[in-house]
Amino acid sequence: MVGALILVGLLGYGDAQRELSEALDDFAQEQATLARALGAMISVRGADPSPIREDELTRALGSIERRNELAIFLRRAGDSELRAASDGRALRAATLLTALGHGESVLRLSRAEAAALGLPPRTALAGLTRVDAGRAGQWDIVAVASAGRQRDRDLWAGRRLILSMMLAAGLVLSFGGVAMRTQRKELVLERELALAGVRRQRDERLEQAARAAVVGTFAIGIAHEISTPLGVIAARAEQIQTRAGPDRLAEPAGVILTQVDEIKRVVRAFLGLARGDAPSAETIRPDLLTRTAAKLVEHRFEKAGVTLRYDALPHLPSILGDPKLLEQAIVNLLLNACDASGPGRQVHVFVDQEDGAVAITVDDEGPGISAVDAQRAMQPIFSTAGAAQVRADGSGLGLAIVHEIVANHRGTLALSAARAGTRATIRLPAMAAVGPV
Repeated sequence: MVGALILVGLLGYGDAQRELSEALDDFAQEQATLARALGAMISVRGADPSPIREDELTRALGSIERRNELAIFLRRAGDSELRAASDGRALRAATLLTALGHGESVLRLSRAEAAALGLPPRTALAGLTRVDAGRAGQWDIVAVASAGRQRDRDLWAGRRLILSMMLAAGLVLSFGGVAMRTQRKELVLERELALAGVRRQRDERLEQAARAAVVGTFAIGIAHEISTPLGVIAARAEQIQTRAGPDRLAEPAGVILTQVDEIKRVVRAFLGLARGDAPSAETIRPDLLTRTAAKLVEHRFEKAGVTLRYDALPHLPSILGDPKLLEQAIVNLLLNACDASGPGRQVHVFVDQEDGAVAITVDDEGPGISAVDAQRAMQPIFSTAGAAQVRADGSGLGLAIVHEIVANHRGTLALSAARAGTRATIRLPAMAAVGPV
């Protein structure tokens, strides 16, 4: 009987070790997937006419890193050193360079190798890929993540398994073989449920990160695709303007050309935002910025039968930023509020100052928004019929775009329930309290 119990314990320990190895393999594949997603973004960036700058790439990729958990490195094909995305330092990681030379996609690093890369001295797993960026040449991307937490969690699971088996052994000795088999089935089921929960949480986090990367990649591609039809529209409008002379068609053609230029400026601004470029730093009067955004959407409010009321405190401090991007952010909030309110209701936008920041607030009279939806509404491609701040077109990108624009201007976007609906507030640092953007 004792020999059988020892055999069962060894089998359980062997299962735990096998599951640990499988979990580390899955973790390595996650890093490989992340490296390929980053490589896709660089490939799209390589289609841009302007050359790729290495410091621009390191800044964009560095924003993905997590301290003591995830590090990103890149190398132009042919270089003898890797560059850390966090601070641009050069590294001669012989193991990684050899793996890149052999075309490997995953690699397990020792504790010493992980420490040399700036990660905790624990086992680390790397995902490697090489991407062709067109005229910009080939680039190597390496995503290295510390497996310390994963390993600790699985090791503790193994220890709990051993402890459970020891308890089961006591029960077997006390109540016989039937009780032992029943207890073992319960323990195995409990372990499987726990592992399933861990895997589900991990898959959800990976899916969310992959979705954000895909959205960013598509945004860059769409911005490029818009440029071609805009060029055709501008060329046709110029032909009409040239041939019309003083005819009444000349003025509408001029309006078309002006609006095409406006669209191009907005596209360039969003393209820079998707690449991770810093927004322009122009001095902006927040009251004029908000009033201009309100005028742009007046026709939508009139068509929807919604009243738009505007107020601003006098003598507001100026702010720094890109006026086109901030104007688009306010326009998105106003359109969301209009769609949420419905005919016969009112949307109130007002600008004031609080704690060294300028606050632009939009109140609607819609059905309101829950605290859970207020957090999720800023995620890409989120949509729910119950969330008043989600656009009726169902794209689910409006608030995610607003959140990204405001964050790039060192501001915050907050959603909350208002007295009669939903309140959306953009807070931006006043010029007296802001440094270079």
